[in-house]
Amino acid sequence: MGKFSLYNVPLRNLSEGIHQLDYTLGDQYFKLIGDSDSDVKKGHVKVEATVKRVSSTFEFNFSLEGTVTVPCDRCLDDIIIEVNSNNRLIVKFGKEYSEESDEVVIIPEEEGEINIAWFLYEFVTLSIPMKRVHAPGKCNKTMSTKLNKHKAVSSSDDDSDDDDFDDSTEESIDEDVTDPRWDALKGLVGDEE
Repeated sequence: MGKFSLYNVPLRNLSEGIHQLDYTLGDQYFKLIGDSDSDVKKGHVKVEATVKRVSSTFEFNFSLEGTVTVPCDRCLDDIIIEVNSNNRLIVKFGKEYSEESDEVVIIPEEEGEINIAWFLYEFVTLSIPMKRVHAPGKCNKTMSTKLNKHKAVSSSDDDSDDDDFDDSTEESIDEDVTDPRWDALKGLVGDEE
């Protein structure tokens, strides 16, 4: 991880007490750390980290704040998402590297340092909402038109001037309309009585 040496924290050299670390994750960081399948290609996230050393245990507290650019789930155009996250990581010295849990990492004592670049990336990606879509009417009009053309349930909202999908399409379906196969089964239940 030579390209991420900036994110090496020399734990062995830290004195007892609390230490402050500040980072800025920019476009170059996201370009280098993400793979080709990664959604986050750009961003600007400020990271404030405190490291509290007590004996051979190090408690990291991270505060991340900024924005990242990801593709919209609906139209695939870029959308800027705000990132605001507080995370904790406990690092202990041991014989070999292991991750005991999501928050506890053991590193070899002879190495004496940890690279937090990947942890920061995970904190950012985990703070992004699962559903990432533009505000109504802001999606790419060409893509929205194509999606509406192939929609399974046609919308009768002619008074709506935006072509984006309505998240409440399931609610707008008439409750009385049922599949005829179910109606046939309901008839069988009625015959038994």
